[in-house]
Amino acid sequence: MKKISLTVIMATMLICGCSAESGKLDVPPARDGLATPENLAWWSRAAIDATMRFSAWSGSHSGSIALFARDGVAIYSNAAGWKDIASEQPMTVDTPMRIASMTKPITATAAMVLVQEGLLGLDDPVADYLPEFAMLRVATRETPNADGSFPSVPASTILTVRHLLTFSSGIGPGRDKDSALVAYWDEQGIYDQPAGELADRVTLLAQLPLLEEPGTRWRYGFSLDVLARVIEVISGDSISEFLQERILQPLGMEDTGYLPPPAERDIFATVYTQDEEGGLINAPLPYDTSWTPGGGGMVSTASDYMRFALMLWNGGEYQGVRILEQGTVDDMHRLHVKDGVLSDEDIEGLGWGLGVAVVADEHATVMPDRTGDFWWSGYYGTTFFISPKTGLVGVIMSQNEPGEFSGLPIEIFIVQGIAFAGL
Repeated sequence: MKKISLTVIMATMLICGCSAESGKLDVPPARDGLATPENLAWWSRAAIDATMRFSAWSGSHSGSIALFARDGVAIYSNAAGWKDIASEQPMTVDTPMRIASMTKPITATAAMVLVQEGLLGLDDPVADYLPEFAMLRVATRETPNADGSFPSVPASTILTVRHLLTFSSGIGPGRDKDSALVAYWDEQGIYDQPAGELADRVTLLAQLPLLEEPGTRWRYGFSLDVLARVIEVISGDSISEFLQERILQPLGMEDTGYLPPPAERDIFATVYTQDEEGGLINAPLPYDTSWTPGGGGMVSTASDYMRFALMLWNGGEYQGVRILEQGTVDDMHRLHVKDGVLSDEDIEGLGWGLGVAVVADEHATVMPDRTGDFWWSGYYGTTFFISPKTGLVGVIMSQNEPGEFSGLPIEIFIVQGIAFAGL
């Protein structure tokens, strides 16, 4: 699989036409006094518009939003398609959406706030805050015993906060669906428990056998949910309250928070998936949570999330409000895990910082990116990225749940690639 090339870009333009109009830009610059940068090239803006329109016209997605900033200043925004198909509500640049795992960088930022303040240490044992994690065990076999349990031994490595932030905690489930142990973690995991708040669910996680010793390898799982509970214990606030007070409200992210009750969800874009014929149908939303995970569950708008991204681009400060110190942000996108990120999906060239993916080798990745970029995506088709080398920051959003008949969400990465090509 190769990176998106100019050939793909130009082909998209020829197929879809070249009209392009940016939507309203309502995101202040990262700081006052920044010079207005050059916009993306005209053909790049036209190709982004064409790609988004074609995606909605062809029925591969209901609609999408793209917002880009360059050198700290928002330069392009656009929306195409439908917020809700049945009622013919158009997608707009301020339509709120479920951002799923794009919650994780926000939770990681919250933890780093406490690290800065000396209330939390990266090498602190998690058991200092959550005693139930003091007696962790590590599975010794991926197949269960006759009674359904997994053979295990006491963990020889103490689980630390750093392990949680680097996803090297041994906490599952991971991406390998062929493993009985991973399937067990899926069945017993934080989202599939029948009831309970974050504290209850994290306590039950501590009873499951780790998939490997902490510090052994990168594994996608519930590490940030455990970290969110650590934040609650230290701060005395719920994770929702802490995020609102220390990050969201200071940055002016008024439309970002945890998913509200069902009666208040009409403002959000409808989430779709594909049926057997490839047509769009309403998604079943298996992760439609009524509690507050640390690794998912939040909703936001493209402009709100761009404020968060510009804060990170600007060394922890946005419009005079400092959330993190420059050194803290630098540590977040330093390569703590140099490789193996998403390797279960045959993706190479990616490492991990503290709560974000980091591009270790732009020539090895399949995504359009540059070495040193840091980013993360969400389950329903959202992504953000910060490219220190180019000054480009992007937020791209759609609402499509991956299903049995769904393809890869390549449209959002095509848009990203076109933006890079248009610098």
